[in-house]
This record gives sequence, structure tokens and C-alpha cells, in this order.
Amino acid sequence: MAIKKDLSIEYLGVKCENPFFLSSSPVGSNYEMVAKSFEAGWGGVFYKTIGIFVADECSPRFDNNAKEGVPWIGFKNMEQISDKPTELNFENMFKLKRDYPDKIMVASIMGSSDEEWIQLAKMAEQAGADLIEGNFSCPQMTSHAMGSDVGTDPALVKRYCEAVVSATSIPFIAKMTPNITSIEIPARAAIEGGAKGISAINTIKSITNLDLDNMTAMPVVNGKSSISGYSGAAIKPVALRFVAALLQDEKLAGVPVSGIGGIETWRDSLEFLLLGCRNLQVTTAIMQYGYRIVEDMASGLMHWMDERGYDRLDDFIGQALPNIVPAEELDRDFKVLPQFDDDLCTGCGRCYVSCYDGAHQAIDWDAESRRPKLNDNCVGCHLCLNVCPVQYCITPGEIQFKEGRGAHEVALSSHYV
Repeated sequence: MAIKKDLSIEYLGVKCENPFFLSSSPVGSNYEMVAKSFEAGWGGVFYKTIGIFVADECSPRFDNNAKEGVPWIGFKNMEQISDKPTELNFENMFKLKRDYPDKIMVASIMGSSDEEWIQLAKMAEQAGADLIEGNFSCPQMTSHAMGSDVGTDPALVKRYCEAVVSATSIPFIAKMTPNITSIEIPARAAIEGGAKGISAINTIKSITNLDLDNMTAMPVVNGKSSISGYSGAAIKPVALRFVAALLQDEKLAGVPVSGIGGIETWRDSLEFLLLGCRNLQVTTAIMQYGYRIVEDMASGLMHWMDERGYDRLDDFIGQALPNIVPAEELDRDFKVLPQFDDDLCTGCGRCYVSCYDGAHQAIDWDAESRRPKLNDNCVGCHLCLNVCPVQYCITPGEIQFKEGRGAHEVALSSHYV
């Protein structure tokens, strides 16, 4: 029996049927693509970023990182903003909003001057966009007057936000770059400039692989290559870190955040929601698996909600954020020893090797039974648990309090995937 839960949510005053949106990228760059995504169940689209100029793209422009049989863990993209005429893009947006009035249309725009930002914002409003996103974060633009070079300059971010806000009445979202130490600084500038929301993160500047024949990075474009954006599952930890930083910043309190970066599954989606995001954007997973992944995301999320007794997203959004604390606030009074399930153990010895070569030599190896035995050197780091290839073969076990520390209740995770 299918589980049905209310996945609707309000984002910047706009009622969305669900939080799942296409991010501004190749997956939402024309009428047919976006229409197909809407039919598949996506709640909205951040239409591929529109500029005054038409991007002149290179070929090829994609590469990926793989590991041990996994198709992709990360993806490199050297594509810029839309390569279609400005007017055609806004015409497509107008038709999509006309044909799918209940879906949310976000116009992603990028200018190189006050005048361009204002012109694009006005065109977005005329096209019927529900929201506008300013792309201050694309890392592979051919002009330093656009993209992430702007996003690392708080003064320019504030200035362009002010320009857009002065020209339209539509809520404006600033899309932040992760290619910076403190993402909060330009985000504060965006809000000071009138932006009502933040999107984070865009792709991370990268070199994925080197081509050994042409002696350059991948992809190879006539013997040359370039540094450009990295996305996919590999960047989710970075995205979650930046999202948490934004949502915990006192000067950004109450600012809605749209989460981006490595979202592939319902669990990925849930993690961003638990930190406090009210909107989720996806690209790379769609490029791998197609628009239909939204069905899995929605279904998995609703099943989790049913198991936990939640009826709507607002019942749990942001619940994890207060538990992300500075390192100095962590409880350091105890250690948790690992426990080994001999029935599940395959005798591979990975825990022994990793502990000896990479940790504290806390595991002795019984060569005859091919089983690990914990010794008194254990500090409870749990490297063994993380390298074990058999799920739940090694789990958290006995809690030992350090000398002179009072015993107290300790909350542990019992679910490792």
C-alpha cells in the first residue's frame, strides 16, 4: 500500500506542491525538458541561467570521477549559462507557466552590469516567474565580470541585489559560491541588498582527472582544458557544511535557504531538510538517472515520515541544526568501544590492517580463527567500523568514561549505512 503524506511547503511566500526543484543547469534549459520534469512530479524549476549574451560552448565539456565500479561519485561541467537567445528563454518560461500554472517557475539570471541585471529581472517578471534567482556563483564563466568572481565580492553582490530589487516586486534569491572560505559574508551582503533567500551551493572549482596523452586536464578540448565546476554525490558533505553555516549565522536568522549539492536520494533530501532548507535543487542525479528519480525521493521521504509519525514537512524541518555544535562543545568524557559480531565477520582483516596502519594498533588478529580481538589500546575512534565491508558486523559497544569523569547518559547512533 502506497504511503501518502503532505509534501507541500511554502518557500518565500510561494506555495510549492513539494520541495523538489530542478536547479539552473542543463536539465532545465528548454520547454520540452521542463515540461517533462513537471509531468514526472517535480514541484518547480530554477530555469537554466539566462544572460544577455549567448554562451559559446566548448566540446566536449563533461568529465566524471568514479571509484570501484560506481559510475560517478563526482561530475565536472565546463558548460556556462544558457546558449539560447535571451528572448527565447523567457518565451519558454512564459509558456511553461501558462501550461503548468501550479508548478513554480524560478528565473535564474546573470548580468555583468547594473543595467543587465535590471533588464533581465524585468524580463523575468514579464514572463510570469514566481521567483528570481541571481547566479553569483558559476565557476566557469569566460568573463570575470560574471559568476563566482562576482560571488566572492560582497560589495558587488550587494550592489547587484539592490539593482534587481529596485526593478521588480518578485522575491529575489542569491545563489552563493562554495569557492570561498566564509559563505556567510557574501550571503549577508545579498540580504543587505534586498535578497529574500539564499541558494547554496553551486559547483566547486576542480580538476577531476588528467589526460596522460595530451598532458592536460579532462575533458580535453583541442589539447587544452580548464578548471571548472564539480558536482554530484562527492560534494554533498561540503554542501551540508555550508548550508549549516548559513542557517546558523545570527545575521541570517530567518532567511530561507534552498539546498543544492549532491542530492540523489530521499535520504539526501531529508538531510538538507533536517538542517533547515525549505527547498531542494537537483541536477547531477538527473543527468545520471533521469527525471523519474523524483518519484523515489518523494516515496522514500513519505515512508520515513510515516515511520516517524510526521504528517508534513514543517513537522521536522531544521530539527538537526541545533545539534551541530562547535568542536569545543562536544562531550569528551567517554569513549565508545567497538563490538564485533563473529557470526557476520567474513575474516577479511580490513579492520586489523586499518587500525594498525592508520590508527592505534588496538586490534589483535587471531590467525587461526581469522577474527579480530580488541585490546586495551582502543580509543574509540571507530575507524574499524567505517572500513568494515559487512554492514552491522562492527557496531558501537561498551561506553567507558574517562578517569575522573562522571557517568551520564550518552546518545549514540545505531544506524550505519
